[in-house]
Amino acid sequence: MQQSSSLSNGYNYDTSECRPYPEDEALSHVGSAMMQELLDVMLNTPLEDHMLIAEGILGGLHTAAQRIERSADKARDDMNRGVREFDGSEVADTELQEATAKARACDAALEAVEKIRDAAAVAYTVATGEVWSPWKGYVRGSATTAALMDAKDALRSNKAARHAATTPGAVLVAFRASPQAVSQTDANRIFDALNWAQQTYPTMALITTGLKGAEKIAMRWAQQRRVTIVLAKADFNKHGRSAPFRANDEMMALDPVHVLTLACSLEPAGAAESTPFGPALNLAQEAAKRGVPHIALRARP
Repeated sequence: MQQSSSLSNGYNYDTSECRPYPEDEALSHVGSAMMQELLDVMLNTPLEDHMLIAEGILGGLHTAAQRIERSADKARDDMNRGVREFDGSEVADTELQEATAKARACDAALEAVEKIRDAAAVAYTVATGEVWSPWKGYVRGSATTAALMDAKDALRSNKAARHAATTPGAVLVAFRASPQAVSQTDANRIFDALNWAQQTYPTMALITTGLKGAEKIAMRWAQQRRVTIVLAKADFNKHGRSAPFRANDEMMALDPVHVLTLACSLEPAGAAESTPFGPALNLAQEAAKRGVPHIALRARP
């Protein structure tokens, strides 16, 4: 009788070949240690200006996960075809068993790579304050970090459950803010607002452009709360100066139930930080036009 082991996501994997899968903790340790070792060498040196090196490691792990996932999809297609065309013969039975075993093995490998990647991404965020996201594609949800995906992917594939921006029943909350809003007061109010949003919409996902400053703070909140993040990145190569406003259009196209904005720092250190951020004001205007509830974050009374 074949034995099976169950990993954290609930899948059962054949282990009849007597080679046990690594423990979750071991996989997470590998990802975290690998990134920490790299960043320990890079930080406080000229290499600190080239974080693309660390991002490349994460990107490579992400690419590996995508390739394994494609292999798993192909094996499942073979399984489905085998079930449909099953004629009771020994050959058909053997082919179906092989396809099933391959799919299970790919699922196990996929989860392992994702655990390593997600742990490395957490270490990257802790050391740099930046939230890693893939250059293309999406990141599936996991127990370690928030899921991350591109808004274009969400719009293109909203009918596919696996690629959906949110789980069934989830709602989207949009957040747009000034890159200058980085004070402790700003961070506290951003966390307060997002905590309120999650209490109001327990299944919420967060839409943002991923801009530096306040929006990165919001992404860190989502990562800590394991909330899905949908990125509507500004494409300056394609849209030029209008890119931030085109990104707002993408955000509104996903039909958020609430819009939160922070147009300027609540604790400005100078004139630049007290100047309202145009794209945040624009998103507030777009929300008003569509009748979407909007809250502008303000200092406590």
